[in-house]
Amino acid sequence: MPSHEWTINHFSQSNPVGPDQGDVAALLRRVADTVAALGDVTVQDITFASEVTGGEDDLTMTVYYHPEPRRR
Repeated sequence: MPSHEWTINHFSQSNPVGPDQGDVAALLRRVADTVAALGDVTVQDITFASEVTGGEDDLTMTVYYHPEPRRR
């Protein structure tokens, strides 16, 4: 495949709705566990978004990755 053409995979993750929905540390742990479960991947980018709600903030992280070994 030419270097100017490629596809990237991604997933988005949030905390469950309810108490602790706005817990940033819990979301970071959840995302880290998911990345570890993917196996050998190269993470290209991670985004973080926060939406103000009537209760706690609704947090979302999106991870963009390639299914190939990490660069070391």
